[in-house]
Amino acid sequence: MASGLAPTLMRAKNKNMTYSSSVAMNRRSSYRKNQNSVSFVSNAKTLGPVSNTIILIVLACLIGLLYLTQVTKTNSYGYTINSLKEQQSQLQDQKANLEVTAARLQSLNRVASSDVANSLVSVAPSGSISQ
Repeated sequence: MASGLAPTLMRAKNKNMTYSSSVAMNRRSSYRKNQNSVSFVSNAKTLGPVSNTIILIVLACLIGLLYLTQVTKTNSYGYTINSLKEQQSQLQDQKANLEVTAARLQSLNRVASSDVANSLVSVAPSGSISQ
């Protein structure tokens, strides 16, 4: 209690106080009037600039590796697609050739079994023409 009264006694004795000294005295005495005078300091550890730089470099490397893996996958899919397109065009050519061959073979059978072909008379060679 004596320490709480000391600032008030000083104010009473010192009539020639300036504004700054009275503000400073009020600040000192404000800690004593039902307020905690303990200041809390956080013990949280923060990273320094070197650690932040290293972390950023590692993150940039990880993002670069992720990008490279995605590009590599895309390229490998591109090669697969190209080979499948080539195979598709070869199979389409083979199909067209087989269709032509099937049509040719079917046309001989149709001609041989048609009514017109059956009504034809076979002709024997009659001789040669000489000059």
